[in-house]
Amino acid sequence: MKNKITLQQLQAATLKSQGLTEAAPFGFGKDAVQNVVEHLGYIQIDTLSVVERAHHHTLWTRIPDFKTGYLEDLVEEREIFEYWFHAASYLPMQDFCYALPKMLKVRNGASHYSGADKKVMQVVLDTIRAEGPKRARDFETKSNKTGSWWNWKPAKLALERLFMQGDLMICGRQGMQKMFDLTERVLPSSVIISEPDPAEFAEYLVRTNLRAYGLTSLRQITHLRTGNELKRNVNEVIQTMLAQKEIEQINVEGLPPVLVSQNLLGYTEVIADKNVRLLSPFDNSIIHRDRIRQLFNFDFRLECYVPKERRHYGYFCLPILFGARFIGRVDCKAHRKDKIFELIHLHIEDFSMNTEQWLEPFAEEVRRFALFNGCESLTVTQTSPSDLLKKIKKELSM
Repeated sequence: MKNKITLQQLQAATLKSQGLTEAAPFGFGKDAVQNVVEHLGYIQIDTLSVVERAHHHTLWTRIPDFKTGYLEDLVEEREIFEYWFHAASYLPMQDFCYALPKMLKVRNGASHYSGADKKVMQVVLDTIRAEGPKRARDFETKSNKTGSWWNWKPAKLALERLFMQGDLMICGRQGMQKMFDLTERVLPSSVIISEPDPAEFAEYLVRTNLRAYGLTSLRQITHLRTGNELKRNVNEVIQTMLAQKEIEQINVEGLPPVLVSQNLLGYTEVIADKNVRLLSPFDNSIIHRDRIRQLFNFDFRLECYVPKERRHYGYFCLPILFGARFIGRVDCKAHRKDKIFELIHLHIEDFSMNTEQWLEPFAEEVRRFALFNGCESLTVTQTSPSDLLKKIKKELSM
């Protein structure tokens, strides 16, 4: 093979593509938020708020001056929209047409939203058309009459069905409460609204993955997406790009083959161990667990959905990236009322270096993250190994 690339170069290339090797790779301010969403293809939304919510955390990791209000501003300015990627996400408005296949499947009843009452759906649509944007709670009733169709649950299901099939869009939020309006009133007139054919949709997925990660595979591209037809279409796009030499298949010992963009084939940078990143469990860089395990030998699992007695690391652990190495994870909680940020349990798993190498940048990042969470002081409860506790407490004094 003409182009040889090492594991370390693959690691550096994918972290660079993810925007995790520079201080401000996407710029600053609200424009940087739009740049991140367009480059990565999506930002996953999550409601868990043990620490700052995942969508804000993911952007803060890449934008030094990120403010949570930037996302809401961009939704209101119709530059980004909420819909489904592999999960609820913020997406670039320019990619709206690629949400249409999912919308049409829902409209045709291929989802658990098929149980929505059509009568309720029509009333919800008519109400929003006449009165403007509504939240789910705006359809609550004070009546306790059992068996009534006009109450919150049927209306909420109707709202979600109308949203998922494209009749409604989220035009803003009040906290985490969605505000729904008619798609015709939200969608900019410049946006393409013709459904892509299956080949175009497959190409969109391939190019989005390559842009965001620098390298990919058929399995990664179709992650959480079902259907043999989609896999065949994606594979056809891959074969065409290979034939046109836009990408190349790379084999690194011990890894499954990966597809690498041509512009990364000559990438020789190896990331120095100097900066620490505390990543959201829903960060784009960590969300594909097999990929992270293969590339970085880091086995990550979010344990908040695991029964307490079966958790090994903690409820809401954040992966710790030091340079190009995942050195551990830390279970955190922001006690916002008391303005205290707690490191419930810090787990260091990479013992190939001295503590002094990562301790100072780790402490700096934790202090920065605590402030982002509205906290003014830090506390550390437990560390593994336990003899780190004293050093960590000393270094983290705020």
